Amino acid sequence: MKRIALAASLVLALAACQGDTRSTRHLAPIPQATMALMDSKGMSKNDPILIRAFKKEAEMEVWKRGSNGKYALLKTYPICRWSGQLGPKIQTGDRQAPEGFYTITPGQMNPNSSYYLSFDTGFPNAYDQQMGRTGSLLMVHGSCSSAGCFAMTDESIAEIYAIAREALASGQRGFQFQSYPFRMTAENLAKHRLDPNIAFWKNLKEGNDTFEVTREEPQVGVGNGHYVFDAGDPSAAATVAQKQQKDEQQVAALVARGVQPVRVVYADGGQHWSFREALSREDGSLAVDASARNRLGDVSRPEALAAGPQEVVLGANGKPKQGAASTLAYTSQRPQGGWTPSGEPSRQVAPAAAAPVPATDAGGGGGSVLERFRVFGG
Repeated sequence: MKRIALAASLVLALAACQGDTRSTRHLAPIPQATMALMDSKGMSKNDPILIRAFKKEAEMEVWKRGSNGKYALLKTYPICRWSGQLGPKIQTGDRQAPEGFYTITPGQMNPNSSYYLSFDTGFPNAYDQQMGRTGSLLMVHGSCSSAGCFAMTDESIAEIYAIAREALASGQRGFQFQSYPFRMTAENLAKHRLDPNIAFWKNLKEGNDTFEVTREEPQVGVGNGHYVFDAGDPSAAATVAQKQQKDEQQVAALVARGVQPVRVVYADGGQHWSFREALSREDGSLAVDASARNRLGDVSRPEALAAGPQEVVLGANGKPKQGAASTLAYTSQRPQGGWTPSGEPSRQVAPAAAAPVPATDAGGGGGSVLERFRVFGG
């Protein structure tokens, strides 16, 4: 009875993302391939979940909690579109996708979204409200269009929604959604050390480190304009502190070796390199035609994507060095090395075969774009 009631609450959830389109798509089962992946990792569709998003890498991870109480990575999905810049959302209309720690309850699941399916991130949370930040209806949804949201394509959101639906219907009261500007590596922290948001990002890293060390959902509080994280027992807290110290030493070593501070500036957000390659013509322009839209949904501001992000080198004062800016090629964002079946985030890479797709492929046949990214399933 409890499971039925929870499932019913999902069906009657809020209509968000600027629309209400009645359908039964929210009842679609988890794909068999993903169920098989769960089984191979000792997971069940009923197990609790946790989701993490990384803007710069344009990746979203779904984790599941095992019988031992520890979370393990199930699958990583490429993000088709996010908008704005690296950094938190500040106010309504700034096009920023949120960064921080959020809780998604059944009432935030939207089966009637104009963007296929969606869930509301819950922005503004207690931290955002304490900081005076404004905005609403910031979603994870389908299609490939973003104005402060994370657009995943219809195919991916259908799968993520189904995984979340089953966890919530099985008794999980709410799942944690962690949103970061980038993966909290020493290299990223060294490069972005002079960014105005670095203090906030280091605060987010505390939560990231707590999760990566304990593999348990961080207990999150807010105090004096900061997130406060509880690692649980003292030994876990000590291990988290050791990780943070080691990471700081690695950052210092990279700076000593000459890694320059930069700021990455986007025309309006970005997308995963694999989507960019799938849409690219040989001359570097984007083939966002009717066929591409049929596969991905509406692609917002393709001209901004075509421009690519600019990496601006900063001086010691944090200001841009004159003439020290370069366009980051999307191919340079492709991880190096080979895929490891473990699916650990720090080792995820794309297959060598995922080369730029000719315009005829992007706009014509060849199956869905998501079929080219199956490697992200582990």
